[in-house]
Amino acid sequence: MLNINVVTLFPDLFRENLKVLPFNRAIKDDLLSVNLINLRDFAIDSRGSVDDKTYGGGTGMVIRPEPVFDAVESIEKAGKSKVVLLSPRGKRFNQQMAREFSKLDQITLIAGRYEGIDARVETSLADEVVSIGDFVLSGGELPALVVMEAIARLLPGVLEKEATENESFEKGIIEYPQYTRPEEYRELKVPEVLLSGNHAEIEKWRKENSPQV
Repeated sequence: MLNINVVTLFPDLFRENLKVLPFNRAIKDDLLSVNLINLRDFAIDSRGSVDDKTYGGGTGMVIRPEPVFDAVESIEKAGKSKVVLLSPRGKRFNQQMAREFSKLDQITLIAGRYEGIDARVETSLADEVVSIGDFVLSGGELPALVVMEAIARLLPGVLEKEATENESFEKGIIEYPQYTRPEEYRELKVPEVLLSGNHAEIEKWRKENSPQV
């Protein structure tokens, strides 16, 4: 079983998503467990403070290091584990990384907010820093969910093996276009080769329409 810990200020953003595929099947079949850790539980004072003004001046607030370190250090390590910070400063997340993460016993995702997290979390606590793309979001919760879903669907038994081995990005290609009924819709027709029953020609068409990445 893979255990995913998520350190976040907004655990409720995750709960509804865990009720749908692939999460619900993975959790139901004891292939995945998800532990949502509220950063407020490790606040530095009775008011629930977890952030402060940035040194050097500037707009916005920065999450202090103490709550994050305390939250992560409260997690009991199990087997092969990794602490991952979601940040625009990180390495671009991809399918290969998802496969590597899916083979761990435990992964802890740190989702930031506001102007970010004190840099000492990146340099002294996180094993890896990951970004899901060159754009800005209000926090790391959605990137964490992206990483979680990419991992969960790769766990053996969640989806059919063929479904995850022959899809986009697995073999350096984007998967070919897919069609279903009806054969013609608004004068838009399904390619004849897909209706031919000629498996060799269908496979050839699919390879020709699977661009490399």
